[in-house]
Amino acid sequence: MQWFGGKESDNVEEGSSSGGGRGFAVGGGIVGLIGLVIYYFTGINPSQFINNSGIGGGSEQQNTRLAKARTPEQKEASMVFRGTEEVWDSLFRANGKTYEKPTLHFFTDAVDAACGQATSAVGPFYCPEDQKVYIDLNFYKELSDRFGAPGQFAQAYVIAHEVGHHVQNLLGVSQKVQQAESQAGSSTERNQYSVALELQADFYAGVWAHYENKYHQNGLVLNQGDIESALNAARQIGDDRLQQQAGQSVEPDSFTHGSSAQRMYWFKRGFDTGDLSKGNTFKEMGL
Repeated sequence: MQWFGGKESDNVEEGSSSGGGRGFAVGGGIVGLIGLVIYYFTGINPSQFINNSGIGGGSEQQNTRLAKARTPEQKEASMVFRGTEEVWDSLFRANGKTYEKPTLHFFTDAVDAACGQATSAVGPFYCPEDQKVYIDLNFYKELSDRFGAPGQFAQAYVIAHEVGHHVQNLLGVSQKVQQAESQAGSSTERNQYSVALELQADFYAGVWAHYENKYHQNGLVLNQGDIESALNAARQIGDDRLQQQAGQSVEPDSFTHGSSAQRMYWFKRGFDTGDLSKGNTFKEMGL
């Protein structure tokens, strides 16, 4: 993965909660996976900690727009984010739509999002209420050391997946899924919608990589090792693999993000085709 004149996004900010959060909000991300690990190891459902009422009592946060004082890790994440902006802006315009750019928000330990309070344990997530992608960059060390998914492009895949949720929000997919989940007759059916949503975000991450690699809109050049790095990340955070690592039996009915094979397949399909019409994960899952 090499950069040739890559630009950083202007839509980047930093801010963390003070006073600690009472819980965390999951906006549908690549890693509700840390929350899943909490569940598998402790039996505690992370959703009980969610505070969807917004900013909690006594907690203060100041968001600061980042300029030139970014760390190397922030700079690279910002360049990846800029690449997603350019690719999705082009694709939306080609389809007669307007791409509303999200914001990349860096935080440390805990943060107050419009969707609720979150700690770093939840991993990167997207909040549709404020259209922001939240990430504590310390997660990348967890991704490498704990989950065996090192590499710059594995990190890029994380951001591109969360931006995929923003695309779903803009296209109205997220809202339809929420309605379908509320009408679902069982937790298994609700989980199926969640899996389809996550797999489509993986597909959109692959679409971004396809066009970034094809046109180098933000100066990013990929090699085969980069794609393998992203596929390995998708493999390591599949629901079945996480359940196995936690010493649990594999229970497909409990999946919320998809199996390793599914996550790898849909990212690769997006990367190979770059065709948005090929990403209807809901139809292919019979939903």
